[in-house]
Amino acid sequence: MAAEFLKTHGIDLQDEMSSIQFPSTISPNSHANQTSDIPTSDPRKPRISYRKINKILNVKLPCRNPDKTWDVFIHNDTIASVEPHNPSSHDTTSDPQILNGGKAFLLPSLCHPHIHLDKCFLLSDPKYSDLSIEKGDFREALSLTSQAKLRFTPDDLLRRGRWLIEESIAAGVTCMRAFVEVDATVRFKCLEAGLMLKQQYLNACDIQICAFAQDPLFSGEAAAEGRVLMEQAVQEDGVDVVGSTPYVEADEMQMRENIDWAVDIAIKYGKHLDLHLDYNLDGSKEPMVYYVIDALKKRRWTQNKNIVLGHCTRLTLLTSDQWYDLNRRIWELPISFVGLPTSDLFMMGRPSEPEEGSERVRGTLQIPQLIKEYYLQGTIGINNVGNAFTPQGSCDPMSLASMCVGIYQAGAKEDAELLYECISTRAKAAIGSGERRALEFREGDKTDLVLVSTNAYEGGRPRRTLQELVYDPPKERRTLRRGHMVHLETG
Repeated sequence: MAAEFLKTHGIDLQDEMSSIQFPSTISPNSHANQTSDIPTSDPRKPRISYRKINKILNVKLPCRNPDKTWDVFIHNDTIASVEPHNPSSHDTTSDPQILNGGKAFLLPSLCHPHIHLDKCFLLSDPKYSDLSIEKGDFREALSLTSQAKLRFTPDDLLRRGRWLIEESIAAGVTCMRAFVEVDATVRFKCLEAGLMLKQQYLNACDIQICAFAQDPLFSGEAAAEGRVLMEQAVQEDGVDVVGSTPYVEADEMQMRENIDWAVDIAIKYGKHLDLHLDYNLDGSKEPMVYYVIDALKKRRWTQNKNIVLGHCTRLTLLTSDQWYDLNRRIWELPISFVGLPTSDLFMMGRPSEPEEGSERVRGTLQIPQLIKEYYLQGTIGINNVGNAFTPQGSCDPMSLASMCVGIYQAGAKEDAELLYECISTRAKAAIGSGERRALEFREGDKTDLVLVSTNAYEGGRPRRTLQELVYDPPKERRTLRRGHMVHLETG
């Protein structure tokens, strides 16, 4: 299918996949300073090396005394034990499998539960410099993105996608759900670029590919073709998720058809389901989330796959009683809500021109309240970066958590821990890539980790607690994937 399309541009998908070496091929007994390098003869390929780590010394840990440091021992890519740091017991200079943390914070790695891979950094790429923002509203964002999609090429998609993935890995991300659009305009261009990037970065980051219908599936001339293309895309090896956008349909009946179709396709092919839903602040409109729940129950959704509902800004208008009712309706369905504050705040709650900006609502899901008061599953994500939907922000989930302290007015110690969970363990659980758990390390935990410096610079102000890291995240970080230090080479 789309592999043939890539071949016309000089890219052989099978050659790309077969050329990749995996950290799992590194023998546990091999010399520690050996690295697993992705070949670099092709400039399109990333240059990544890995160093096996079996001890991480002198680190601060979440949920423990901030005035003490600890030693973490790793065996078979899982945590074997955690012991108080003994500064005299180890010489780290001669053993590259030992990592001296230098009193940095060791934390579970970060996760993007919702990020668009194919339309990232359009505002940063000279190729699209004529497609600049003027109004900044949703209609313009759709128009600019549609124009950009007409120019997409494999090299272009791979270049911008690599920017996003590598910036994310550098920030501590080892897991993401990446949306790639499939429609009559791009057909399988975005999908095949996403699948190639998934393979190239397999050892550094678990990239779930969501075949995503941004365009209507039941409205307009291209709808029928869009459904055919989407069903073909979902069957591709490496596609993990069915994604759709019911709110772009012309009317409520077609929104329901969109939801029914997406649920049916996810069940038919055994995929996770991810819907962009209820993206409005109109109290006169009935939230479509109720229809989604009914559609899932009608089909007896029992497979071991998760459902994620993104945006859902209309739900910010629900009363407490309505939230509790929503909890009862969901009951045991594996539904998680993902708040997307950077996009929501840019798009939602815009005042009309006569109001002259006198009223601007937050217009984004109150995720901490949703979790703590209404006992629903929730997380937060970056969504878009560097395009007309979200021109501001970066690929760093910790910067998002920091911003959410103000958005959610969540400044307490428990709030900071919850916000970190929402960009880490809760985010992974929402997309079916980990257990929903607290941040404290346990024996047997996976060693997808991020080591975060506690100082902005040598001799600078230290951050003593996780709370301070969330308030003001340092940029210096080191990422571990399956017990291997990930090093992105430049040049």
